[in-house]
Amino acid sequence: MHDGHRISIVIPAYNEAATIASVVEDFRGHTAVDEVVVVDNNCKDETAARAVEAGARVVAEPEPGYGCALMRGMREAEGDWLVLVEADGSFSAADLEKLLCYLPDCGMVLGTRTTRQMVQQGANMDFMLRWGNVMAAKILQLLWYIPLEPRLTDVGCTYRALTRRTFETIEPGLSESGPGFSPEMICEAMRHGLRVIEIPVHYGSRSGGSSSHSGNLAQVCRTALKMFKAIFRKRFTRRVPAATRGRPPAETVLTEEA
Repeated sequence: MHDGHRISIVIPAYNEAATIASVVEDFRGHTAVDEVVVVDNNCKDETAARAVEAGARVVAEPEPGYGCALMRGMREAEGDWLVLVEADGSFSAADLEKLLCYLPDCGMVLGTRTTRQMVQQGANMDFMLRWGNVMAAKILQLLWYIPLEPRLTDVGCTYRALTRRTFETIEPGLSESGPGFSPEMICEAMRHGLRVIEIPVHYGSRSGGSSSHSGNLAQVCRTALKMFKAIFRKRFTRRVPAATRGRPPAETVLTEEA
């Protein structure tokens, strides 16, 4: 528990038997964490069994896709505040406190993997991928600059925290099943006038397996295209009128300017 709020960690997993136990143990060991929810997204290995042995609660999501798994996990989680994280060991519970301390002042806190000094040797974040993430984030930032003036450098980082109320507000507008889900969450929060901020987090090498979204140039290009489509689709969807928004607590809602 953190500042009176129950904390749920949500981890989407597809064939992550080599790493899931250590990730679960890392986050369960943090004093603020109340539960770790692992979403078994059609795993064909021992991911689910190892997650349970490590102390996680495992839920199944038969619909394939990163976005589908995260949606299931957030719906099943019991916490007041939700933290999303990868199953591959590239993120650390040591950064959790940094995300949580900002939640009283905003609706969503994003991690960014683009601060070079915090990207560990061997991490899947070479020059091209890092600057590709920055470019995508700056395009999103430009598109939403009026009226929200966001400051973003990474729209694809899974490591992020949001309040339960924020999730309930943006949930009806979330439809992406793949990597477009990450920027879609950000855009949907902005459509509702929620404050979204970003902070640097450590980004390490995968402890096992390989990424299905950024393992090679072809995958990176496909992922980028899906993200851009999600961003532009959301930007040119009419903004939610203030009178009909699902409004989170007053401190997380920006003054309506457009």
